[in-house]
Amino acid sequence: MIYPKNLSDLINSFKKLPGVGEKSAERFALSVLDMPSDEVNVFSAALIDCRSNLHPCEICGHITDKDICDICSGSSRNKNVICVLEDYKSVFAFEKAGNFNGVYHVLNGLISPIDDVNPEDINIASLIKRVEKLQKPEIIIALKSTVEGDTTTLYIKKLLEGKNVEISRLSYGLPMGAEIDFLDEITLERALSDRKKINEQE
Repeated sequence: MIYPKNLSDLINSFKKLPGVGEKSAERFALSVLDMPSDEVNVFSAALIDCRSNLHPCEICGHITDKDICDICSGSSRNKNVICVLEDYKSVFAFEKAGNFNGVYHVLNGLISPIDDVNPEDINIASLIKRVEKLQKPEIIIALKSTVEGDTTTLYIKKLLEGKNVEISRLSYGLPMGAEIDFLDEITLERALSDRKKINEQE
């Protein structure tokens, strides 16, 4: 079936979303046509506002519409415990689980020489600066168990050697290569509570 160009463009736009195939994209696009104009305006404005106004927190790298995110500025969080994550989606997973009262540090990537992603290309330098300002902090490395995740973990561990930092990582009970933001709350809670120290040679 040949759609009008505007509708075809909308379908193709929806197909760019993860997990959205041809049929789902068609259904979404046709649903938009049935929406009242004011709802379409709100929908489109929300897309534009998210893309335009959300940016990395100046402290942790998580997304926020402020200079400093609510987690970093919150007075009830334990600033001495920092959970290191690959991306902001993993922060949402931890917050939904609701069992972590520390703060986060988002790397926005993992070291991957084969993809030309080096340590200076991700948010590691600011992590080291944060740690150096704290007294006996704990760093929880919560990266997926892949070559890239393990390489990044070992690199961070080496940088923190001799800085009086307790370093731990999520339990290896996690599925191999699992994406943190896809884990259910119970699995994530168990992995966090059963974290393993990695300061000493394993």
